[in-house]
Amino acid sequence: MTQEQRLDFMVRYLLDERKEYQDIVQPSGLVGKRRLLRSLMNARPPVPVSEDFLSVQDAYLGERLAERGVTSLNDLIPIHPDLYLWQGDITTLEVDAIVNAANSQMLGCFVPCHGCIDNAIHTYAGVQLRLECARVMAEQKEAEPTGTAKITKAYHLPCRYVLHTVGPIIHGTVTERDRELLASCYCSCLELAAANDLHSVAFCCISTGEYHFPSELAAEIAIRTVQTWQQSNPNKIEVIFNVFKNSDYAIYKRLLR
Repeated sequence: MTQEQRLDFMVRYLLDERKEYQDIVQPSGLVGKRRLLRSLMNARPPVPVSEDFLSVQDAYLGERLAERGVTSLNDLIPIHPDLYLWQGDITTLEVDAIVNAANSQMLGCFVPCHGCIDNAIHTYAGVQLRLECARVMAEQKEAEPTGTAKITKAYHLPCRYVLHTVGPIIHGTVTERDRELLASCYCSCLELAAANDLHSVAFCCISTGEYHFPSELAAEIAIRTVQTWQQSNPNKIEVIFNVFKNSDYAIYKRLLR
């Protein structure tokens, strides 16, 4: 099966799953087909899926990752011992774990093709990630508290695991409690990584963007919290601060130097 045939198969499978999708016409171009596939995967609830679909999806996402390229920790140069700054797509980073800025339901972003990191991680990990998250949350029987973290497999991402953490949502002025909760996100992820014998963790800019935590203040808290944890746990975990926007890169570069 070619990559385009895999794409057509998955789109048709996902359209056939839902009665309300029956009138959707498949685009003819590659870009349109990929966008439709992502939309369908984003909106799909955590329900069982056939082995045939998983087999085709697994091959498709493997080739997509090869197309997009992978960056290894060995490709990066530390700014400080065990501390890195990297600008790029976190879903292409090969480390022990990447951090996902999740919501309290922990099931990923259901908005088709939304620009958040939660959406991207679930898109490129595959439908298995949402299924695992649903099992975790079913066992927990309540929403994930802000400032805590959960660990799952990474499936078709180049990292080994995903650490899901819920950051504080800012409404107006940042409070001291908001600062404490954001710091707790970083500590919770590092403690969870250490407990699972992981040695490298890439953090996204937790709570900035959709959750409106000011970028500079968030970066100050992130750096201070990580460095304090590393000082108390020397040679334990290498940390990568992953940024996507040029403005965030400039903030972290200035603060780290």
